[in-house]
Amino acid sequence: MHREKVTVKAMTSVATKNGANQQSSRTIESLDDLAQLADYSLLDSLSPDPEAKADGEDHAPRQVLSGHYVPVAPTPIGEPEYVAHGELFFEELGLADSLAHSSEFMRMFSGDLSQVPGPMRKLGWATGYALSIFGTEYYQQCPFGTGNGYGDGRAISVLEAVINGQRWEMQLKGGGRTPYCRGADGRAVLRSSVREFLAQETMHALGVPTSRSLSLYVSKTDAVHRPWYSEGSRSYDPDMMVAEPVAITTRVAPSFLRVGQLELFGRRARKQEHPQALQQLEQIFLHVVDREYANVIDPGLSTDKKVVLLAQSFHDRLIALVTHWMRVGYCQGNFNSDNCAIGGFTLDYGPFGFCEVFDPRFQPWTGGGEHFAFWNQPVAAQRNFDMFCSALRPLLESHPTQMQQLDALLAGFADAIQTELKAMWAAKLGLKTFDLKLFGTLANLMVETSVDYTIFFRELSSIPEDIEPLKRSFYGQPNASLEAHWRAWHSRWKQLLGTHRSAQEISNQMKQVNPKYCLREWLLAPAYRQAARGDYSLIRALQAVMAQPYAEQSQAVEDRYYRLRPQEVTNLGGVSHMSCSS
Repeated sequence: MHREKVTVKAMTSVATKNGANQQSSRTIESLDDLAQLADYSLLDSLSPDPEAKADGEDHAPRQVLSGHYVPVAPTPIGEPEYVAHGELFFEELGLADSLAHSSEFMRMFSGDLSQVPGPMRKLGWATGYALSIFGTEYYQQCPFGTGNGYGDGRAISVLEAVINGQRWEMQLKGGGRTPYCRGADGRAVLRSSVREFLAQETMHALGVPTSRSLSLYVSKTDAVHRPWYSEGSRSYDPDMMVAEPVAITTRVAPSFLRVGQLELFGRRARKQEHPQALQQLEQIFLHVVDREYANVIDPGLSTDKKVVLLAQSFHDRLIALVTHWMRVGYCQGNFNSDNCAIGGFTLDYGPFGFCEVFDPRFQPWTGGGEHFAFWNQPVAAQRNFDMFCSALRPLLESHPTQMQQLDALLAGFADAIQTELKAMWAAKLGLKTFDLKLFGTLANLMVETSVDYTIFFRELSSIPEDIEPLKRSFYGQPNASLEAHWRAWHSRWKQLLGTHRSAQEISNQMKQVNPKYCLREWLLAPAYRQAARGDYSLIRALQAVMAQPYAEQSQAVEDRYYRLRPQEVTNLGGVSHMSCSS
């Protein structure tokens, strides 16, 4: 079987291959223009819940026993106000910037589909999925204990459109209750919406496959109560209830199909829960192939052969994705199977965070546990791949050869991801090949010294003659013994760089994989606090800086954004750690 090797260089081009960087040949000036590009592949090719309501007024928790989606009418937010839009993404799609401010666009993407122009549809849709946490199936998060009430509780897709040959699905985060809401209010607050909006575009600029940010609107009138941290609190868990404005951010991806969705139908087929269970598993599997892998899987192949090819392709994309996360210091925080996109991109920016003080156990979410800590993300990815393979096994019961091929992919996952991680670490260090002893020594020194992950690798990228420039990334002053260890490490590193390339050549290569800027939580917090008072200037400032995370920007930008975490935010609730409340 042919396998395309995933390299650091190849990974940085994923967005381009998926069409995300294609320049539009036409400008979409109005919602009417966008409507002409509507094409609802999921609704047209998959099965709706047979018990769904025709008018989409389906907002109470209930079991969804069959079907791939539930038609749902979003619940609009009151008096929406513009906060921001993905300016670079608009440009890539060919959308006029003025469109984000137009009343019809704002109405639609703040939850009101009642007046959308045809052939757009006046109902959105929500999907069910199963939950696995680190390779273990769970059912108790479903209010019915069956798994039939777990899914998109507040995420409602409202449009599929084909723009410049690329299909995009547009989904409202915080669009109101669905049958999967589990009794919650279906809303997202401005705080979490700002975080997700900025994170998606930052990750794209970093070269990490990700969903994208289209628009962000906040309600002038609606608020909900959430547990959160009082000002200056160093409590581990939220210590008060706060009223926060509700908002809707629209996220966009080729699809929002998740490992958890395949799992739901795989479980139903395995347990023969209804007569159409195996058929519905095959239907959604084929839809996954069509939506995410049509360019690499021949549509004329039999289902069993497609299963193996899909598994191989997803295997490679998932490895590439997590290697990217490690490269830029990103921690997903909650990498359940339902937060794992089958398209191989980052999805669901809830309790995420960027590692500042290097700590292999870094985990920004108080409920996450070390199994989803920064250094353990490759293992978490393997567990999700295991659940992905398990979901597809019912399609291979009469195909032992393909079943063996699937098992072989799973058995080789750990070695495959380690190979790519070693290549990535070598690239971050400017080396041609990975040196385990050098890397192990560095990791220990970084932990012992309390080193800022992003700043250290960026300073190293200038190929310093001694360790003095590296001290810019140190949170403390090393003692004489520790400093001697650093000097010995630096000397060995310089030897391994060799003389066959110039220092400038090595530096240029390293600066392509070691960003200068990342989205630090202590920068995010003032932005969303200020936004709650109607001032969106910090959001836009962060947008501008994070659009060029590898660039040497102005001295004013460097002074503000390229610095160590302030001492006063250490162990601060909602900054150094947070609950999943959003």
